[in-house]
Amino acid sequence: MFGVELSFIWAGIIAFAVLVYVILDGFDLGVGILFPLARTEQDRDVMMNSVAPIWDGNETWLVLGGGGLFAVFPLAYAVVMPALYVPIILMLLALIFRGVAFEYRWRTKRWKRLWDFAFFGGSLVAGFSQGMALGGLVQGIEVVNRAYAGGWWDWLSPFSLLTGLAVATGYALLGATWLVMKLEGAIHDRMRRVAQPLGLATLVFLGLVSIFTPLQDEVYFERWFTGGSLAFVVVVPLLVLLCTAGLWKGLRGGGDRLPFFSALGFFVLGFIGIGISFYPMIVPPSLTIVEAAAPDSSLAFALVGTVILIPIILAYTAYAYWVFRGKIDPSEGYH
Repeated sequence: MFGVELSFIWAGIIAFAVLVYVILDGFDLGVGILFPLARTEQDRDVMMNSVAPIWDGNETWLVLGGGGLFAVFPLAYAVVMPALYVPIILMLLALIFRGVAFEYRWRTKRWKRLWDFAFFGGSLVAGFSQGMALGGLVQGIEVVNRAYAGGWWDWLSPFSLLTGLAVATGYALLGATWLVMKLEGAIHDRMRRVAQPLGLATLVFLGLVSIFTPLQDEVYFERWFTGGSLAFVVVVPLLVLLCTAGLWKGLRGGGDRLPFFSALGFFVLGFIGIGISFYPMIVPPSLTIVEAAAPDSSLAFALVGTVILIPIILAYTAYAYWVFRGKIDPSEGYH
């Protein structure tokens, strides 16, 4: 029983790390996706400066989630990686190009447009690949004798393309609302206007993914439309409507912070919906959290360090956001 409790504790920790990554890195990927909409060099500079001090710290949570999966759910890691190898590699390569663009863009004039494109392309490919990987996981991974039994391209489907577009669009919405919160002047007003169609598109994609997810496996359908989870079918849409009202109120002059936190609400609610669909599986449709967990001794050993590490990460992340709070001064640069 103790081992079962530890495995579920670890599943919660990894889910928390992934959610924090999506929330924090989502908006700075969104800023990159919106980079071509900047009309002047100064606009591009302040857009990049709005995330430059914090972007690399945001990706700490991706390392924590992936490393935690490898350490405490090795069977799940061994199944998921070959199943989603292509989108994961694309994501990592895109993040590398995007990270290099942060540094090189400020060091060159001749090749600045190249690194502008690398920042945009890396952000777009990373977001789209994350969405496709999510879709590939949700639609199910074929497991035989505790090993991946599918092909290289099983993840690629209309559903995974839909989730890829949904995540990239949602990230763009987060980026636009972040820029509304952090910038002033013409670029602020432009991003406020851009956020409105992005908000509508995000809602459409959220609705489509919510409709098609229960159709991917009968387990999902039963989870949502029978038993105690039936209440969430009513509660979640109501909360989505509440976030939508907050987003539109903020974008129409109700404050610069409200749109950003309302957009974050869409992601949190979507993540909760995925959790309801998956539980107690970690690799749907057949591999459960308990089956994929490492031995109890490994779970306990890793938990000790993680309990110490996570508060430290949360503390320095909160401190970084506190130090760089408020509107961006165009006269101050990353370089």
